[in-house]
Amino acid sequence: MKLQILPIGNVNDGLLRDLLPVLHETFCVPSEVLPVRLDPEFAFHGERQQYHSSEILQLMQGLLTPDTWRMLGIADVDLYIPILTFVFGEAQMGGPCAVVSAHRLHQEFYGLPLDHDLFRRRLLKESVHELGHTLNLTHCDDYRCVMGSSHAVEWIDLKESTLCAACRAMATPMTQVGSIRNR
Repeated sequence: MKLQILPIGNVNDGLLRDLLPVLHETFCVPSEVLPVRLDPEFAFHGERQQYHSSEILQLMQGLLTPDTWRMLGIADVDLYIPILTFVFGEAQMGGPCAVVSAHRLHQEFYGLPLDHDLFRRRLLKESVHELGHTLNLTHCDDYRCVMGSSHAVEWIDLKESTLCAACRAMATPMTQVGSIRNR
């Protein structure tokens, strides 16, 4: 069983490869970047100039293999769900698929100077957060826990990239492969 990372759009392959060892260490499952790249145009909604994340998750479901533990899509496009202006990501609660958008994680999106390290930390936190939802974890009241909710990028920056002890205890029996480590 593997954690499979699916590139969506023009995501940098090096960025995805950099995520592999950290996600492997966090979830204790082998990880791989899939050789296919998903074109997100089918989920584009012109009236919003955004991509519907639920539609992407639905398509990802059809890409699962017997070897898939979880599939994490990393997109370079702006995602939304109808009830929110945007989302940093979405996951199937208790299901195998999650998607994260890198679009609003860049400092440049907010008119600020490039900060590559901050961007990578944000992407890791959001990836772990959405994968946590696939393990049936809900939003945590501890703002430092990676499962804390993030309605703005500043909230992501306050979080750590790990689960708090309570969330880790709830998730560990559900991983099906290994256990979750506190890094």
